[in-house]
Amino acid sequence: MSEFVTGDAVVLGVRPARLPSRALAILIDLAVVGAAYIGVTLGLALATASLDPAATAAVMVASFLLVLVGAPIAVETLTRGRSLGKLACGLRVVRDDGGPIRFRHALVRGAVGVVEILMTFGVVACIASLVSERGRRIGDVFAGTLVVRERVSAGRAGAVPPPPPWLVGRFAGLDLSRVPDGLWLAVRQYLTRMGQLDPQVGGAMAGRLAGDLAGFTGVPVPPGVPSAAYLAAVVQERQVRDGRRAHRAAASASASASASASASSQASVPAPVVASAAGEGAGGVSPFASPGYRGGSGEAAATALREAGFPVPAPVPETAPVSEPGASEKRRADRPSATGFAPPG
Repeated sequence: MSEFVTGDAVVLGVRPARLPSRALAILIDLAVVGAAYIGVTLGLALATASLDPAATAAVMVASFLLVLVGAPIAVETLTRGRSLGKLACGLRVVRDDGGPIRFRHALVRGAVGVVEILMTFGVVACIASLVSERGRRIGDVFAGTLVVRERVSAGRAGAVPPPPPWLVGRFAGLDLSRVPDGLWLAVRQYLTRMGQLDPQVGGAMAGRLAGDLAGFTGVPVPPGVPSAAYLAAVVQERQVRDGRRAHRAAASASASASASASASSQASVPAPVVASAAGEGAGGVSPFASPGYRGGSGEAAATALREAGFPVPAPVPETAPVSEPGASEKRRADRPSATGFAPPG
């Protein structure tokens, strides 16, 4: 494990790539670039068959530089240090401070790689990688870069061990808002690697970290609680709080989305329908839709609404029953006239 200190004074623990994985990545890259170079060479040979030998040689040298040198440089620049072989092996080229590489880093690595990989068949690169403490070749030394592993198995990556059961939930009242992120990172790195440390050194480190953490929380370490167990319990408490905060944020977002959808659906309903629904909700059944509105309880409901200031339509008058044609003339004929005049038979 190699430690990098970034510009923000944050210590990064990365795992440098060793010779076997780097050699496999280089072989994959060389196979792809070699196949592309052969295809380009055959195409240029057919296209430049009519040229003189000097022009043909110039075209071949240009194709060599563009395909075998320029293409890897362009790929590493565009992908921030991940060629096809490195992508397959889970590797990446980074700067000495852990940041992504740029064109100048890829250019230096590619230019030096022509000598130590292509011209010497990788012998110089293998020797330099074996001698270097972090597995760097000469191109990495001149460019200020390092090849690191991006994919690490879960067993090797390590996880924060859980605290003892009797400490779970004991530090729920601690104020963790003032603890800086650098201290959290140091505590997590210690907890994930405390099994690899010497017991005496690990105990001293745990005590120092526990004292710093207690100074920021304002509550001393409870007597009788081991420092490592205290650190594990506090880290778990922070993880629990982060999980609750994320759950509340998700629930709030879902509630706001539901409220906006409900408001938009209500806004699309016409006003008369809303008024009718309000009337039905207040009294069970709207008095204007009730058949009893023409007298009885319907008249009382209309009077109450009119007194409250609501506009109430006029009652529907009773209509005479429809009779068959000719009945009215017959009744008028049978009814005696008020003047005493009777039409002749």
